[in-house]
Amino acid sequence: MKILVTGATGNIGRMVVDHLLAGGATDVRALSNHPERAAFPAGVEVAHGYLRRLSSLPAAFEGVDRMYLAPVLETVNEVVELAKAAGIRHIVDLSGDASTDWQPIAKAVEGSGLDWTHLYAGEFTENATIWAGQIKASDEIRDPHPDAANAPLTMDDIARVAAKVLLTEGHAGKTYELTGPETLTRAEKIRAIGAALGRDLTVVQLPRDEAIRLLEPDMGEYAQWYVDGIASMVEHPQQATTVIADLTGAPATTFAQWARDNVDLFR
Repeated sequence: MKILVTGATGNIGRMVVDHLLAGGATDVRALSNHPERAAFPAGVEVAHGYLRRLSSLPAAFEGVDRMYLAPVLETVNEVVELAKAAGIRHIVDLSGDASTDWQPIAKAVEGSGLDWTHLYAGEFTENATIWAGQIKASDEIRDPHPDAANAPLTMDDIARVAAKVLLTEGHAGKTYELTGPETLTRAEKIRAIGAALGRDLTVVQLPRDEAIRLLEPDMGEYAQWYVDGIASMVEHPQQATTVIADLTGAPATTFAQWARDNVDLFR
């Protein structure tokens, strides 16, 4: 069974490749526009291509049975048509429900008539680096909604699930809503980073307009969208699920563990 990983130079795609190999896959093809950046392990077949460059895909899709589809919106309809024409039987996509911008990916994959599995992922734990600059500079961290809560998950856990689904049967037609193992407020996440650093971090709530100005240098026009999106999680916190543990047999990574493993990002 030949498995294709698209976006294989990206963070999640590169991890999917590693987890496939760890899971016993012997015929993995990696689609990458910059394969020299990824240092793929020996035995991985590299296809030079890009989901936004459709002319590069027919050769990459040839002979593939299953595919991990990275979240690229602009060309998804054409991509799934090419996948079907190439004889790919099953697409595992990283997308999202109707409340997200990523729903068109899931819809396009379903509309292809191929077997499909959707991986719906919430906020990445890695987004906590949004506080890195403040944490490096001070023990007082400013945030627009310290009481907003969700259950963030690591990119590596998404990749673990994707590899498991690609390597095993029984997942066609299923949607997996992936979360981390616990629901935490933003203030609790900041304190967890402080604990990893051995520091006592405090959180100060910012007014909306001031928070947007704080984030604009890094987020540009998305700063307002981000601040307003967080607000909904104060009254409606995301609830953690056990889907990652149920599928892989190993628990999802806690935020505290991620913080300890990545403490140098905040020093």
